[in-house]
Amino acid sequence: MPVDESRVFRPVRIAVLTVSDTRTPAEDRSGDTLVERLTTAGHILAARDLVTDDAPAIEARLRALIADPLVEVVISTGGTGITRRDVTPEAFRAVFEKEIEGFGELFRWLSYAKIGTSTIQSRAVAGIAGRTLLFAVPGSPSACRDAWDDILKTQLDSRFRPCNFVELMDRF
Repeated sequence: MPVDESRVFRPVRIAVLTVSDTRTPAEDRSGDTLVERLTTAGHILAARDLVTDDAPAIEARLRALIADPLVEVVISTGGTGITRRDVTPEAFRAVFEKEIEGFGELFRWLSYAKIGTSTIQSRAVAGIAGRTLLFAVPGSPSACRDAWDDILKTQLDSRFRPCNFVELMDRF
C-alpha cells in the first residue's frame, strides 16, 4: 500500500488504554507494544492508563479521553473476548456516535491467517465519538502488533493513499 513521501506526515495524539483486572502498569506488555509502535511511527503518546474490566469504569475513562482536546485517538487493549468479564466492546459502543464496522472485520480476517478459526472469539471494534477515533483490540501483544502493523499504522498516517483516517479528522 502506497505512502506518498511527498506529503507531510502529521503526528497524531494517541492515548493507550489497557483494560485488565490482573495487570499492573509494570506488567502491561500489550500497552508497551502499542506505545513503542506508535512513537516509533512518529506519533505522540497523549495519555496512558489502565482500567479494570468494568463497563462503567471503561466508559467513564473513554468519555474523559474523548473530552480531552489533546487526545485524537484512543487505542485500548484487552477485554474484547467472550467471557463474562470481557465488556470492552459494550463500553465502547455506549460512547460511539458512529461505528467503523470494517475495523473489526478486517482485524479478524487478518488474524484468521495467523490463528485460524480462533479469531471468531475476538470482538475488536472501532468507532468515532466527538472528534476522537476509538479502537479496541485484544489484550495480547501479538494482537496489538497485528492491529498496529496491519491496519492502524497506515490508517493513522496522513501520507497513506488512497485515503486515511487523519485526512478525515477535521470533518468528524
